[in-house]
Amino acid sequence: MSECQSFAPVAAADSRLLILGSMPGVRSLQLQQYYGHPQNRFWPLLALLLGYEKVPDAYAEKKQMLLDNRIALWDVLGYCQREGSLDSDITGEQPNDLAGFLKQHPQIHTICCNGGKAAAAFKKYTKQVDLQGITVHCLPSTSPANARWRLPMLLEAWQVINTFR
Repeated sequence: MSECQSFAPVAAADSRLLILGSMPGVRSLQLQQYYGHPQNRFWPLLALLLGYEKVPDAYAEKKQMLLDNRIALWDVLGYCQREGSLDSDITGEQPNDLAGFLKQHPQIHTICCNGGKAAAAFKKYTKQVDLQGITVHCLPSTSPANARWRLPMLLEAWQVINTFR
């Protein structure tokens, strides 16, 4: 079992939408980058949704693309144990301080969970969190493990982010 530690959130004072993953996969942890696996569709999908001609090359530019569009990015889980990258193999999970994050970012009015594990963990760990005024969406995972969801299908499902920025 490998110990996995999430990254700090990508957020700005004017972030209005929060995208939550579950826990970075092995490649992302190695690179210390959200959605670092080259087969993950997250960055290509967001670039398309936000009207960029191509995905920014540098990780700092990818993060800036989100911030420029008032989008924050984080994970529901702050720590877990897992062999490999599959969400189904996660054990010993501990949540990030979502309540504290939302208090620090009161302008966030929409949360989008990237995949079923992120949505389930969010629901589990925010039972005592005041989510009044916040809309929550469970979106299909951009992970390569979710291969049946091709990019055009993801694009259609994820359009919801453009209605809430």
